[in-house]
Amino acid sequence: MALLNDLINLNLTESTTKIIAEYIWIGGSGMDLRSKARTLPEPVTDPKKLPKWNYDGSSTGQAPGEDSEVIVWPQAIFKDPFRGGNNILVICDAYTPAGEPIPTNKRYAAAKIFSDPKVEKEIPWYGIEQEYTLLQKDINWPLGWPQGGFPGPQGPYYCGIGADKAFGRDIVDAHYKACLYAGINISGINGEVMPGQWEFQVGPSVGISAGDEIWAARYILERITEIAGVVVSFDPKPIKGDWNGAGAHTNYSTKSMREEGGI
Repeated sequence: MALLNDLINLNLTESTTKIIAEYIWIGGSGMDLRSKARTLPEPVTDPKKLPKWNYDGSSTGQAPGEDSEVIVWPQAIFKDPFRGGNNILVICDAYTPAGEPIPTNKRYAAAKIFSDPKVEKEIPWYGIEQEYTLLQKDINWPLGWPQGGFPGPQGPYYCGIGADKAFGRDIVDAHYKACLYAGINISGINGEVMPGQWEFQVGPSVGISAGDEIWAARYILERITEIAGVVVSFDPKPIKGDWNGAGAHTNYSTKSMREEGGI
C-alpha cells in the first residue's frame, strides 16, 4: 500500500515535460459526470491550445450504437489536485463529428448568451450555493445515520460541530482545499440542516465561468468521495419526510444592479 501511494504521488516534473490532462464532460442524465485522461507533450494553460477528443456516446446515453462518436471540445482548464504538478482537469462540452452541439450540451447555448456584447457589458456575477448529501455506499443512507434508523431531530446540525452532529468533515475540508488548489473560486463551506448534508459556495464568478467552476467543483467532490468510499448525492430530496432538501441556490447581480442606485 505504501508503494502504491508512492507511485500515485510521483512528481512527473522531475522526469518529463509530459502532463496528464483529465477531460471531463456531462453524461446523458445531465448530472452524471464522465472523464478520461490523455498524455500531452508539455504543459498547457489555454483551452484553445488543447486538442479535441472523442468518446463513445452510446455508452453514456448520448448517441445511438450505430453512430456513437461524440467529440469533446476543451473549454476551461483547472489544476489537477489529485495528480498535482502541471497536470490539469479540462472541462469540455460535447458535439457531433459535424460540429453540432448534442442535445445535452447546455453550455453551447449559454456561451452564445454570455458572449453577447450587451451581456458582457453588464459583467454578470453568480454566487452558487451547492448543497449535497453524503451517503453510506452500500446502504444508500446518509453518513452518520444509524443503519435503517434515524438520528435526532433537525436543529443542532446546521453549522454544527462535534462527532454527534458533523459527519464527513474530513471529506468536506479535503474538497475545500482541493478546489482552491484547482483555481476554483470556492468562497466557503458549512454543515447543512440535515445531518450528513453539507454546502459549498462558488463565486462570485463572472458569466459562464460560474458554470465551469461549479461543474469542476462537483467533479472534484465526486472524486474525493470515491477515494473515501462514500457516495455524494445532489438529489433535491434524498430522504423523504420532514428532512431538509438540497438545492443549488443561485445569487445573481449585474453591473447596473451593483452600482449606486441599483438593487
